[in-house]
Amino acid sequence: MYAIVDIAGQQMKVEENQKVIVNRLEAAEGDELTFEKVLLKDNNGKVEIGTPVLEGAKVTAKVLDHLRGDKVIIFKKKRRKGYQKRTGFRPDFTRIQIEKIA
Repeated sequence: MYAIVDIAGQQMKVEENQKVIVNRLEAAEGDELTFEKVLLKDNNGKVEIGTPVLEGAKVTAKVLDHLRGDKVIIFKKKRRKGYQKRTGFRPDFTRIQIEKIA
């Protein structure tokens, strides 16, 4: 059984007991979250497709921890002008575990 769900603006295919890394969510470690924007649900070959979301379907997840990703380098340059600028950042992520698809 799997579902395609919208989590923090990203559509992901999730299954039960799967660990997923998503953009930072405003929740403490150990909190239970419910995502109600389920776009598609497959139950052993029986596919339900929402228009655009399924009514009454939800995915329950547990927040495992918060982490930071690898550094992303941003380099800007204009040729023949002597302009170079180098900056970077580390994106914030949240690791969640999918508990139940209902």
